[in-house]
Amino acid sequence: MPRSTSNLRLDLEAGKQEEKDGLIGLENVISGEASSHDEKIDYDNTARLANPLLGIPFDKLQEDVNEFSATHGLEEYRELLFKGALCAQAQATGDYDAITVLNEEDRLALREEKEHKWKQPFQLYWLCVCCSVAAAVQGADETVINGALLFFPKQFNIGSNSDRDQWLTGLVASAPYIGCAFLGCWLTQPLNAVFGRRGTIFITSFVSFASCIWQACTNTWWHMFIARFVLGLGIGPKSATVPMFSAECTPPLIRGALVMQWQSYTAFGVMIGYVLDLIFYRVESTHIQGLNWRLMMGSAAVPALFVMAQIYFCPESPRWLMKKGKYQQAMRSFLRVRNVPLLAARDLYFAHRLLKEEDRTIRSKGRFVFLELFTVPRNLRATIGATIVMFGQQFCGVNVISFFSSNIIVDLGKTTNINAMLGSWGFGMLAFIFTIPAWFMIDMFGRRGLLLWTFPFMIVCLLITGFSFWIPDDHSDAKLGVLLMSIYVYVCFYAMGIGPVPFTYCAEAFPLYIREVGMAYGTMVLWLFNAVLAITWFRMEQVMKPQGAFGFYAAWCAVLWLLVFFFLPETKALTLEQLDAVFSIPTRKHAGLRFREARNRLFTYEHQKKHYAVGKRSLAND
Repeated sequence: MPRSTSNLRLDLEAGKQEEKDGLIGLENVISGEASSHDEKIDYDNTARLANPLLGIPFDKLQEDVNEFSATHGLEEYRELLFKGALCAQAQATGDYDAITVLNEEDRLALREEKEHKWKQPFQLYWLCVCCSVAAAVQGADETVINGALLFFPKQFNIGSNSDRDQWLTGLVASAPYIGCAFLGCWLTQPLNAVFGRRGTIFITSFVSFASCIWQACTNTWWHMFIARFVLGLGIGPKSATVPMFSAECTPPLIRGALVMQWQSYTAFGVMIGYVLDLIFYRVESTHIQGLNWRLMMGSAAVPALFVMAQIYFCPESPRWLMKKGKYQQAMRSFLRVRNVPLLAARDLYFAHRLLKEEDRTIRSKGRFVFLELFTVPRNLRATIGATIVMFGQQFCGVNVISFFSSNIIVDLGKTTNINAMLGSWGFGMLAFIFTIPAWFMIDMFGRRGLLLWTFPFMIVCLLITGFSFWIPDDHSDAKLGVLLMSIYVYVCFYAMGIGPVPFTYCAEAFPLYIREVGMAYGTMVLWLFNAVLAITWFRMEQVMKPQGAFGFYAAWCAVLWLLVFFFLPETKALTLEQLDAVFSIPTRKHAGLRFREARNRLFTYEHQKKHYAVGKRSLAND
């Protein structure tokens, strides 16, 4: 028997209320409030992690600040730190008018921080420029191989279609990512512990510079493999450290946009790599065999020199300095990357209190920090999220196109190598251009929102890319046009979603004491599956055909959409320390809330559709 309209309305209202209650519960976790006694007990630690200064009386807070100043040699900043502590205490509500010790200049600075969030010191933007060039080094390293693969396999006698040669070509192409996954990424923690963020970036840039020159001088496939493996020792720690460095220096309101410069300028480096391939394609090998591909491989060394020359002009990460107990240097770093001293003092003291609370409630006393990624619940949830996004960036299939697009286009039909490389350059250019809208969207719609919005379009484009290989060869122009159109549209959505999100998300998800290890793990996942893609593509293309291979990655995009929807917490607009509250929500509760959200939205849609149909019939009868 059909349900009445009144029953449907009651169910709809109940569903909306359930979703609203769930979302309120999620917000209460962040704010430290609770709707019931049981919930309050569950989230006491979470509330303290969100803002450990809430509820502290004025006199007690002043006493704590005085003790902090005396302990860490910051007596000259005592009054400023107390003002900052009061601002940090009030930032959840934004009620700064009640703070009587603030003058008009202080209040103006607090207002401008919200209203003009892009008005930041030159030092902060210069730091982001250096990090961006470090990313471009990596992007160029990744894609100069695209053009070189058209030449050196034949010179090294691995250019046939035999199973052996296909596997060896894939192995050489994937060598840096094997090096990253199995060794390079795990150097992140010791390098950062000894040399800091800047020192690690300098060392890894030097490794990239030297290995690019080394690649250009090789004469056998195994020699090329070794040189590219060493390149991975530079790529791995650099890819883990640069996003951390950016995240630890930038304010929360624009952190997503500035940290994602890593991916934006990796995409820029990808485009530059294709340009270098085109520039050196027609170089004659008059005196040196394979001079064109050697220049392609060696030219990626140039941006690394800029990073090495400039990185020590940037301030060190203040949070890394605090971790090492160097609070005076941390204060000086904060002063260089904040607009006014009040904001620097607020962020220093607030970070100090949050790190103390984090150490009390999260960090275990075990010696094996890596195991705490999986044994401490808060860390495990961050590890799950990092795994989803880092794995997703590879198994969305983008690097199949990035590495092998020239080969794919040549295999498609009647086109020259130079035209194939021009097509690849278009892919790289769009990969960079379409990260620019994401700079503004990532802090507006959130990391999770961008992924959920872009994955469906990527699925469609990958399917069309595969289907294009079924177009008859006598329509070669149409075949090429459909292929290029689909991969170009695909990369536009990639560049606004799973391209920039993973490194931003991974850099902010882990607590400070384990952040280097967490980033090492995240980048290991990324580079391991990057290597899997590079090794297996030639064989997969032969066995499954391009249609099946691209369909395989389209299916993975669908799986990733579901994983993001149910298991990926949002991280936008919170301080790195406040994110401890987000990741203290049990995975089961988070997934349950998202399931109810999906069910209620579906029910709302069906309800509205039914009433639309009833209304349409009524109008027709009238």
